[in-house]
Amino acid sequence: MAGLEKRVFLICPVRGVTQAEQIELADYVRTLEDNGCRVHYPPRDTNQDDPVGDRICRQNRAAILAADEVHVYWVNGETTRSTGSYFDFGMALMAEKPLYLANPDDVLLTSGRKGFNNVLRRLAKDSPYAIRR
Repeated sequence: MAGLEKRVFLICPVRGVTQAEQIELADYVRTLEDNGCRVHYPPRDTNQDDPVGDRICRQNRAAILAADEVHVYWVNGETTRSTGSYFDFGMALMAEKPLYLANPDDVLLTSGRKGFNNVLRRLAKDSPYAIRR
């Protein structure tokens, strides 16, 4: 039955992740996998040893294209930490993949201005396995 597994790409920060976030992300990935999903989790499944970053972008692109859906663990203020999430989000949009928020309670609308939080809230559904606060 392995061929019937849902393939999920998880957009998440890699750099500057707190220990609490690492634990939360590992638990989320485990929940997906326990529910029959094959998860591409970039800290684990994308070779991060890339001084330029172009190979990381290409590897993530291939994994996003192969995914049935993309789940997003979004951290407010992401620009100061792991900017690759923006790039992966753009690729997921370009590939027209279904989007699911892993941590919807953390993705707050920004009133009166544009922002990726607003775009995510508009385009993504809450994951059935969402982390709730």
